[in-house]
Amino acid sequence: MTISDTIAAAPAEQPLDPKPKLGTFAALRYRNYRLFWYGNAISFTGDWLDQVALNWLVISTTNDPLMLGLVNLGRGLPIMLFAMFGGVVADRIDRRTMLICTQALAMLVAIGLACVVAFFDSSIWLIVALATCRGTIVSFNLPARHSLVYHLVPREAVASAVSLNSITLNMAKIIGPLSSAAIISAFGITACFIANALSFTVVMVMLLLLKMPPQKVERKEESFLDSLVGGFVYMGREPIMLMLVLVALVPTFFCQPYIQFLTVFAAQVFHTGPSGLGIMTALAAAGSICGGLLASRIQRDARRGSTMLKFMGAFAVSLILFAAAPNIYWAIPVLFTAGAMHIAYNSSNNTILQLTVDDAYRGRVMSSLFMTRGLMPMGTAAMALLAAGLGPRLAMASMALVVVVFAVVLWLQMPKLRNLRV
Repeated sequence: MTISDTIAAAPAEQPLDPKPKLGTFAALRYRNYRLFWYGNAISFTGDWLDQVALNWLVISTTNDPLMLGLVNLGRGLPIMLFAMFGGVVADRIDRRTMLICTQALAMLVAIGLACVVAFFDSSIWLIVALATCRGTIVSFNLPARHSLVYHLVPREAVASAVSLNSITLNMAKIIGPLSSAAIISAFGITACFIANALSFTVVMVMLLLLKMPPQKVERKEESFLDSLVGGFVYMGREPIMLMLVLVALVPTFFCQPYIQFLTVFAAQVFHTGPSGLGIMTALAAAGSICGGLLASRIQRDARRGSTMLKFMGAFAVSLILFAAAPNIYWAIPVLFTAGAMHIAYNSSNNTILQLTVDDAYRGRVMSSLFMTRGLMPMGTAAMALLAAGLGPRLAMASMALVVVVFAVVLWLQMPKLRNLRV
């Protein structure tokens, strides 16, 4: 099936209302998506409960930043290494079944972490092992989770569904850490892991309540390895698809490390200390939520390649202006804009991908985006190296300029991408 054939195709589930009025929250009109969204809200918040509690557990028991890095490497590296394998599985079995199985396994890991704290004196090597298990499970969970969205709403509501997912994720980044801090101070670290384990049961119930026919999966004669290679071949033979994936990955390396670099700007550039860092981080998160709402609101335009490229360019330009800001008062509104444009471009890109990809390759194509979990730390390291020689301002501005040039080149040299409308 070609890209043009896929654009003409429609999701499996038809709307309950044949002519729904589109809006920011259009996807919530559909029962299946509502259940999925409620489950995601609980799941994302639980993930942040787990992450904050795990980081605090490691640093409070070892007081060793190296061990903290090792645990987070165990969580992140498997996602980068195995997400494409997860995508192959998502294209070969029922995605809802795959999600329920991975949620059950993740619940066992959360229970295991609670047991390590309660009965094994917080053994660091058991923690590293469980963190690695969790990362491996997530590498199979994410492709199924993102691939399932397309089948929960009609085609015209996909932009709303993708944007609401982004909004929920960014709200969880605020609610999760605050809840984790409150639970740790009131009940201890073990309670966070127990709460996270309970959250998985809620998500599994939501998935079981979905009313949808079993996914029709064609029995493939090709081997698992052939399916894996086939995903790369599919992306390679479709220039638009390859460009859409690159649009997702390039800003992740060159621009997204700005979040980690806010610490450097608070300490060395604006000299505002922890309070300034907290304000900047909160403003970026608030901007992200508004960016998700914007992308959901202008659904028709968000499904255009031109809109996606404008959002991406605006994200990079905002970071250049942030790097040039003379003080934090000038930096704050620009940082809010950067957060908004980051999620707006990301939601637009994800929506176009969902509506463009052949469903037989959906899991593999969506899983390629999770390479970002590994690209962002590498981008942070590259920005740090540049900062050592050029200073934080020039380092961030230089890397953001690469994305501006990338956006301009795509605009001028890829008219098919610029004129793409799905």
